[in-house]
Amino acid sequence: MGSTRYITSMGELTKKDNSICFRKNNKNVYIPVENTKEIYCMNEVTVNTKILDFLSKNNIIIHFFNYYEGYSGTYYPKNKYNSGKLLINQVKKFDSERMVIAKSIVRGIGINISEVLYHYYKHDKKEVKYTIDWIRKEFFNKINDTTNINQLMCVEGELWERFYRDFRYFLPEDFIMNKRVKRPPDNPINSLISFGNSLLYTKTISIIYNTHLDQRISYLHEPSERRFSLSLDISEVFKPIIVYKTIFDLINNRKIKVDKHFDKNLNYCLLNYEGRKIFIEAFEKRIESVFEHPRLKRKVSYKTAIKLDCYKLIKFIMEDKEFIPFNIKEKI
Repeated sequence: MGSTRYITSMGELTKKDNSICFRKNNKNVYIPVENTKEIYCMNEVTVNTKILDFLSKNNIIIHFFNYYEGYSGTYYPKNKYNSGKLLINQVKKFDSERMVIAKSIVRGIGINISEVLYHYYKHDKKEVKYTIDWIRKEFFNKINDTTNINQLMCVEGELWERFYRDFRYFLPEDFIMNKRVKRPPDNPINSLISFGNSLLYTKTISIIYNTHLDQRISYLHEPSERRFSLSLDISEVFKPIIVYKTIFDLINNRKIKVDKHFDKNLNYCLLNYEGRKIFIEAFEKRIESVFEHPRLKRKVSYKTAIKLDCYKLIKFIMEDKEFIPFNIKEKI
């Protein structure tokens, strides 16, 4: 998993000598400090102040997930990259040009959803053309006509609803979505989406941490006291190409199955241990996969593309250079 370590079992995370130690079932598993940038605790994990201080000194971020596989919170070291000037300008842009940034994000979501659907259109799923045409002919005009965030969020919501309805054309019946349910997810497809979105959101938190941006000041989503809302903004355009393409691949290639990889209850449906393991491996493989960047003239990963979007936003904040989020078609 590269620089990311996933803990999927119950246990205790401690500092032992100069190493990270995960103790489960009276056995110690050591995590190398040198190559670790972030740790995901996907189960009940006990920590103490000694290990948290040790992680801070080594600039390692730790994310916690709850029983329902939803994101609970992040503990990370105090910011390495503080910039008062950027912070001031980030706030100023919120006051003066919030809609400019927010509209760019929603356009980016539409472009990437259209490209994902076009893949299925090329493979004889002609029914999705209606949504593709709607995006190209109506969606962008609707964005231009919005004058406030609430209107823009409604347009974005309609986009996602149309995308969800098209799942019936290229996914098996077991994974068809009736409606999007998040907390907790109530069926297999909602479970996969919620889990994938949480992984992408936390990845983006770690990426933003390594820039000078302030996590709390967002543009499309309302700044919140309870979460890092800028991560929601930055991750949004990557959902179709990282989270959803991972999901579609796992389902259509029968790597994830309803009868084998989910725990179902009256009120919820969650990935089981094996299902989480399969999904995490596929997610990491996709986010670390590389493509040729046309401007940089070198191969970069989708994880790097997220960081490049952060730098694009900084350029807009500091230099008024147009902010255009990542576009899967042009790979910029």
